[in-house]
This record gives sequence, C-alpha cells and structure tokens, in this order.
Amino acid sequence: MNNPIIRPIKKEDNPFVAKMIREVLVENGAPKVGTAYEDKTLDIMFETYQAARMEYFVVEESEKIIGAAGIAPLAGEEKSVCELQKMYFSAEARGRGIGAKMMDVCLHFARENSYEKCYLETLPTMKAAQKLYLKSGFKEIDYRMGTTGHFSCTVWMLKDL
Repeated sequence: MNNPIIRPIKKEDNPFVAKMIREVLVENGAPKVGTAYEDKTLDIMFETYQAARMEYFVVEESEKIIGAAGIAPLAGEEKSVCELQKMYFSAEARGRGIGAKMMDVCLHFARENSYEKCYLETLPTMKAAQKLYLKSGFKEIDYRMGTTGHFSCTVWMLKDL
C-alpha cells in the first residue's frame, strides 16, 4: 500500500467522503437519525468547512479517501470550545495508526486556532473510536454540550487543549 496522506478536503472529495462516512455508520449499526448520517452538510463538506477556525481533513491513499475528520466551533458554546467532527475511517484504514495521526493533525489545528477545549460525541457501540479518544487525552463527561443535533450519540468526551 502507498503511504496515506492527510490533507484538507477538496470540493471533488465531497461524494467520496459522504459515501465513506455513511458506509462506516451502517457497518457499525448506527441509527440513521440523530447521527451524522442524516446531516445536511454531509454531502457538501468542502463548502461547510470554509469558514474561519474550521477545517476538514481527509486521508487519501492510492487516490481513494479512506478516512476523514474535522474541527469546527461547537455550536451553542463559547468560542473557546471546538468540536472534533465526523471522524470516520474505512475498514482498510483501521488498525494502522492513521486515526492517531489524524487526531494529531486535528488537535494541532484546534490549538493553532486558539481553542481551549475540544468536545466530541460518539455512539456507545464505537468502542475502538472511544479507545483512540481516551488515548488522545479525552475524558468522558456525563453531559451533552452544544447543539449538534446528534441525539443518538450518547457518549460525550472533552479534552483540555
């Protein structure tokens, strides 16, 4: 396999990112409502992340998108709080350390943009993702933050940056 490259999303990546994320959600038995699956922005990720203090990254290998994640202000919270958004990896990307590299890229971007805390939500069934989040310094919290609309995501985590 070629070395995977982490880079900012391009407009032409939109359909591949949306397809990959939906496939991962289905593979994990995630509900289609109350998760990223039904987000209106999922099909226009490039356009969605064009505002200040936002960036969405993809992992590309052999001209294929095999992972993605982004940082954006957490809706409904102070400007010092960002959210790790839509971090998903296809089966071929998992278990190779790519998630940890993506996490480093995202958290570096968050710090560079003066965020002080990073929040995320995930599904209780996504144990491998939770393991990565804990290893990256996130701590589980017992309350939801912001207004993400992802009511099916019932595991909430926060990290001081």
